[in-house]
Amino acid sequence: MDPDLLPGLTALELRQQLVAGECSATELATALLARVDAVDAQVQAWAHLDRAHLLRQAEAADASHALGEPEGPLFGVPVGVKDIIDTADMPTEDGTVLHAGRLPRHDAAVVARLRAAGALVMGKTVTTELATYAPGKTRNPHNPAHTPGGSSSGSAAAVAAGMVPLAIGTQTNGSVIRPASFCGVYGFKPSAGLIPRTGVLTQSPSLDAVGVFARTLGDVALLAEVLAGHDPQDPLTRPRATPPLLRLAQSEALLQPTLAWVATPFWDQVAPDAQAAYGELVDLLAGRVAPFELPASAADVLGWHRTVMEAEIAGSFEIEYERGREQLSTSLQGQIERGRLVTAVAYRHALARIPLLLDSLDAVFEHYDALLTPAVLGTAPAGLDSTGDPVMCTLWTFLGLPCLSLPLLHGENGLPLGVQLVGRRGDDARLLRTANWLVQTVHEAST
Repeated sequence: MDPDLLPGLTALELRQQLVAGECSATELATALLARVDAVDAQVQAWAHLDRAHLLRQAEAADASHALGEPEGPLFGVPVGVKDIIDTADMPTEDGTVLHAGRLPRHDAAVVARLRAAGALVMGKTVTTELATYAPGKTRNPHNPAHTPGGSSSGSAAAVAAGMVPLAIGTQTNGSVIRPASFCGVYGFKPSAGLIPRTGVLTQSPSLDAVGVFARTLGDVALLAEVLAGHDPQDPLTRPRATPPLLRLAQSEALLQPTLAWVATPFWDQVAPDAQAAYGELVDLLAGRVAPFELPASAADVLGWHRTVMEAEIAGSFEIEYERGREQLSTSLQGQIERGRLVTAVAYRHALARIPLLLDSLDAVFEHYDALLTPAVLGTAPAGLDSTGDPVMCTLWTFLGLPCLSLPLLHGENGLPLGVQLVGRRGDDARLLRTANWLVQTVHEAST
């Protein structure tokens, strides 16, 4: 298998080849490692990558296949796992020296589901410090002088650079959508409670979500469907049938969707070239999109989100702060210290805004299939001292709505610019079907 051809192959195609015996899991793993050798010195997406261990997993998959055992939906497909998600067979260090060498006793629920589906855990991808704002070592694959975004920087960059077809990340503010946009891949942050967080670093239990990255919409749906489902240890999940994410992501809409264009209260902060690109997209969709203005309270969400997130961060990272605060970044120290000052009244008030805002958006989703909105303020900023501004993601994360970043646009500098689609909470499959229509519409217009 030619490593240079890997970026052009989807996870669905790779699994088909593996099941058909057109290539072996060992050959695929070897080719991906060669791709890592070719590009990772520049991208630096991996926090832990044990070549021998990956090949042992691949050899075990090949042996299982030779015995005629059933192949799961991710049979033989390597997946990158963000380094805040527990893996019992490799370190999980959470992007901080305070957790260096940490080896979990158990797999996270999502890792167990990967293995049950036949996937190979390729390695651990770089995260920012404790999945907050202090950057890791990863660089943008399109231009190493620019940030890949964060906190799921390694996952997005590894997929974008063709080192792995699929990867898992997390989002508490904009940590899936933003790096997906900056790196030019598909990123999906599902509805709150769709994918369990058991065994994932707890930052803000009211806001944390597991998300996925891929180079196609179908691959995003495939991975998310494998990971979705109830876990008794995660109170946000509940017993219910798994939504048909892959089937709907590959299906044609019976009726052409209608979208609500939401510029958000932060439109004046969007870079001029990004404003122009989003404007051209809205013009392209004329007749299927209408402007929608958020309620005035939407601008207040930044404060409410920060109140909840920082109060919960202060509790989640209390031990790290008490025992090793000098090893924490200035930004994280500040978050924890502000969080310690949040009153119970302010915290409860902020949380109480969530159902009120959800109710105010219900009428919108009665008339529109999804909200169309910027994923970011512009293309990936130059420099590696920050991961970019998550402001275009904050409202949707706060409300637990499903969000997709679609790699459909570019800025004047040639770097990717994501388009964000937002769906009704719990309506993830419909969102993916709408996204399929949008992607097809844009591609047809560009050919």
